[in-house]
Amino acid sequence: MSKPLTGKVALVTGGSRGLGAATVRLLAEQGADVAFTYVSSEKQAQAVVDEVHGKGAKAVAFKTDQADTSQAQALIDDVVAHFGGLDILVNNAAISVEQGRTVDDPDADTAALDRMHATNYLGVIAVIRAASRVLRTGGRIITVSSGLGSRVGAPGLADYSATKSGIERYTMGVARDLGPRNITANVVEAGLMESGMQPPDPETLKALLGSLSLQRMGHPEEIAAAIAFLASPAASYVTGAVLDAHGGYNA
Repeated sequence: MSKPLTGKVALVTGGSRGLGAATVRLLAEQGADVAFTYVSSEKQAQAVVDEVHGKGAKAVAFKTDQADTSQAQALIDDVVAHFGGLDILVNNAAISVEQGRTVDDPDADTAALDRMHATNYLGVIAVIRAASRVLRTGGRIITVSSGLGSRVGAPGLADYSATKSGIERYTMGVARDLGPRNITANVVEAGLMESGMQPPDPETLKALLGSLSLQRMGHPEEIAAAIAFLASPAASYVTGAVLDAHGGYNA
């Protein structure tokens, strides 16, 4: 395999499982030194680190709660101290809660919903802000969103959709702000996949799969490939874009 990311340093948030782990592995295979965050399972994170090291690449894990925006600056400082810089930021960490509950449901867990907004939106913004100050010329910011983040909606997913839509718009603004430094910012809209997140309830899952052109869930490695493309030299003139990788959800 060619290694187009040799000499680059990447940070993947939420990299201990699912899409995040697949992205860590692929960026490392392509030559990058990769830092990633995890929120709870040190054992799971260490397994990813060991796998990357076993293939002769470099990786390090940092325990970070993205819902606590005050941790963002320390995270970026730790990455730069460990690897000497930062070239690629992949905003992957996210949670999904209270799926299937409509906005008028009196039993909805508002505390859980607030934490989701903090993790998926405010936490991402905090990491982007901190990273933007140290990203080297030619850097990449790639934000993972969802087909639910634009153009379509789904019952019982209004809050989750709002977090994704908001961070997509923020990323577009980042592309404008950082373009003069030759830093790109793009979005990958991921679809349904085996990601380790809370799956939709059976009825919602059936409806969502029925809306896909490919009629199946995606594999994390398929989405990771889209992320790796945007991180690569091949995407040097791509910025402010949304790359759909969701099996034709909006087709």
